[in-house]
Amino acid sequence: MPSLSSTTAPAPTSGTGAIRVGIALLGAIGFALSYDALRQMAVAIHIRGLLTYAFPLVIDGFIAIGVRALLLLRTAPSRSRLYVWALVGLATATSIWANAMHAIRLNQQTRHTGLHLDDLTVGALSAIAPLALAGAVHLYLVIQRHATSPRHHQEDSATHRHIDTSRHDHQPTGRPHPTHPEDEPERLETAPATSATDMAADADDVAEEPPAKPKGRQPSATMDELVGIGRTAPPGRDGRISRRAVETAIRAKGYSVGRARLDEATRILQAELDEARAKAD
Repeated sequence: MPSLSSTTAPAPTSGTGAIRVGIALLGAIGFALSYDALRQMAVAIHIRGLLTYAFPLVIDGFIAIGVRALLLLRTAPSRSRLYVWALVGLATATSIWANAMHAIRLNQQTRHTGLHLDDLTVGALSAIAPLALAGAVHLYLVIQRHATSPRHHQEDSATHRHIDTSRHDHQPTGRPHPTHPEDEPERLETAPATSATDMAADADDVAEEPPAKPKGRQPSATMDELVGIGRTAPPGRDGRISRRAVETAIRAKGYSVGRARLDEATRILQAELDEARAKAD
């Protein structure tokens, strides 16, 4: 049986770990740049004290969580995905607008001695940080999903192959198959022979279960009446008295009979039959 080690998934594509580290680094840098601008905007809108450090997390943190939610809801109804897209879009637009407003206002208030950029360029460049954050989160999640999906698929395939192989290797326990089919006739020939009398006796023993008794109390009969009715019952195999046939004949006459009385009537009838056969011989 092939082992699972021979069907394990191959190693991930070379360089995937480095790509993940690079994407995480870009996302962290974009978050830091956007975080600094949004914190200064929190001070400008008069948010107090330490709460200014939490304000950027509300906007940029919502962008990261929203991108993750979009990937999880890719098979959800269109209305649900549209709602999440609207929330992510609103959070991204708010972050871009706040970063751009922060850069433009500082550009207008700063006395320039070197390179000077117009407000439109400054606002456009300041939007790179929140866009880099959202893009880095999305890329990281996409790479993570595509890196794990083939491995899970190959593990499932290997498990199915292992189960199928196990089913073929194990034989059913009901009747084992012979190792050498040519030896089977010899075993059949050496099996002990069974006489016809023993077979008839076994058949009578198997058929000793009484038929279903009709509901209601039935009258009982004397032993002579039971023997007389039993004489009308058809014989069993090899002309022997059939206990089941005697019981059927008795119940057909409307009488009830217990097991002990039925056995006694059957023995009497069999003794009469044996004696008649002995005299005939």
